[in-house]
Amino acid sequence: MTRLKDSGPHTGARKPTARSWLDRFFFVSERGSTFGREVRGGLTTFMAMAYIIVLNPIILSGVSDVNGDVLSAGQLTTMTALSAGLVTIMMGVVGRAPIACAAALGVMAVVAYQAAPVMAWPEVMGLVVWQGVAIILMVVTGVRTAVMNALPHDLKMAIGVGIGLFVALIGLDNAGFVSAGEGGGLLQIGAAGAGGHLDGWPILVFVCGLVLASVLLVRGVPGAIFYGIVGATVLAIAVHYAAGLDSRDWGGASPELPGNPFAAPDFGLLLRVDMFGAWTSAGATTAGVILFTLVLAGFFDALGTILAIGTKADIADADGHMPRVNQILVTDGAGAVAGGLTSSSATLVFVESTAGVSEGARTGLASVVTGLFFLAAIFLAPVFGVVPAQAAAVAMVLVGAMMMMHIREIDWSDVAVAIPAFLTIAMMPFTFDIASGIGIGIISYTLVRSAQGRVRDVGWLMWALSAVFAFHFSMHALGL
Repeated sequence: MTRLKDSGPHTGARKPTARSWLDRFFFVSERGSTFGREVRGGLTTFMAMAYIIVLNPIILSGVSDVNGDVLSAGQLTTMTALSAGLVTIMMGVVGRAPIACAAALGVMAVVAYQAAPVMAWPEVMGLVVWQGVAIILMVVTGVRTAVMNALPHDLKMAIGVGIGLFVALIGLDNAGFVSAGEGGGLLQIGAAGAGGHLDGWPILVFVCGLVLASVLLVRGVPGAIFYGIVGATVLAIAVHYAAGLDSRDWGGASPELPGNPFAAPDFGLLLRVDMFGAWTSAGATTAGVILFTLVLAGFFDALGTILAIGTKADIADADGHMPRVNQILVTDGAGAVAGGLTSSSATLVFVESTAGVSEGARTGLASVVTGLFFLAAIFLAPVFGVVPAQAAAVAMVLVGAMMMMHIREIDWSDVAVAIPAFLTIAMMPFTFDIASGIGIGIISYTLVRSAQGRVRDVGWLMWALSAVFAFHFSMHALGL
């Protein structure tokens, strides 16, 4: 019998071609991908995430700290892009997964609306750095397993859903679509002073952007949210000049075309961090609760996102275990540290990475590509400064909607689950405080389960967390 040679046309296996070091390092061929797919996937992920370069500065620069100080939107644009670029490249090289990182919306809400009102900005960012350190220590020591097991699955899902609803409410308020009600009402449709009606060109810009992004999103167009913001911004520019509007009509910066699209990056916020000030200025209990909320809001969301991306990219095994998951989680913690050091809030994994995966990304090479695009955006700050709050609000509402999708994973047929899950979700927007929602949810779950005679099922760590939150809620009444 004549053996077939490896060379020449035949039906047997082909001789393996030589793989470059880049291919071997990122497992490109091993995961069934190509360099072209990785580049295309990396670009798609950037397009899907680019709105954060606009949204993060708008949110953080729109809030004063306890001293009345405001962060510069221009500096925040530079820092947001810088942190996202560096951490995403690190994720690609260390984690070697198609996962991109940027300022996390859930953590951003805690930073802006819970931490800033009770401490100075450098102290806020110091807590963000501690958040990253805590996440890294949790990964290294295995504490993450204990915390993961302590919080019931339904409550974890409820926390994510509640944060989504909270973020959407902020977006609707920033757009002027809802506002504080007149005559004692909690909320009303339309901006303040509009008498409960939708009125003005800026509202139309928001609605058009929301419709455009929603249509593209449901049709599976990569970068749908980004295109919605771009479309709303283009409309805002046209309306601004045609109708002769000014900054008062937009409730902030006007969508005016910059004279020069390029600008030298402003690194003024880099390393403006106070690592220990929060514990004395806001108090150890308040700072501790905020830090706990930051860790909770970022850590559990990251775990779910990482596994979701791994499953979609077909690189997780049958049990849902991701390769190099510890490296990925450590990088995620390092991203929080980087976000604090750049004053851009915690830079964590982004679920929008699934857009790149849908375009074929399977390796960390795609993340490197995404990171390089973020770094290039540093020099285009004037372009991103054109985007009005009404256009950026489109992203907040839709991201909130996508976070709400996890509500289907809650067992609403069990009243002992439904009560704490509902309170967790409802209390975040109703109290305008993420920590309150988490605390009320944990306490109610502990009490309800115990009332069923299932004290042991609750676990000592949940009791400990309940005691911490109960003390926090009663501090004022106790005169502390």
